[in-house]
Amino acid sequence: MSEDIFHLGIKALIRNKHGEILLLHVDPAAVGGKEYWDIPGGRVQRGYGVEETLRREIEEETGVRDVEIGKHLGMVLSPIRLTVENGDVGLILSIYECAIPDSATIVPNDGMIEYAWLPPKEAAKCLANKYPPEFCELIASLK
Repeated sequence: MSEDIFHLGIKALIRNKHGEILLLHVDPAAVGGKEYWDIPGGRVQRGYGVEETLRREIEEETGVRDVEIGKHLGMVLSPIRLTVENGDVGLILSIYECAIPDSATIVPNDGMIEYAWLPPKEAAKCLANKYPPEFCELIASLK
């Protein structure tokens, strides 16, 4: 049995003053025809740490620069396989609670159709197409 190889994705769970979660509606044309909802984030690149990755990805995907990084909420093994040069790799997602100013203007990037602020249980349902059940349960349980 051989060991699997994984990339690390860092995700930002951003909530507003009402406790709703920021979701981004990903454009199917930007990701090979698969439409889904996601939270901001991306893979860690060589030479970058967690905070730098979160700040970069949040700014790229929402246009917001003023980000407060909070506590680590956990890690999950994603069911997604990523194509790489020699085959594919797994994806581990590390999720951090983050905050942006209530007055922040969100401008989704070219790869997004729209954004929405949703209550945790509704957000969990929208994320179920991409994330494993334990992650969606974590989201749904937030107060």
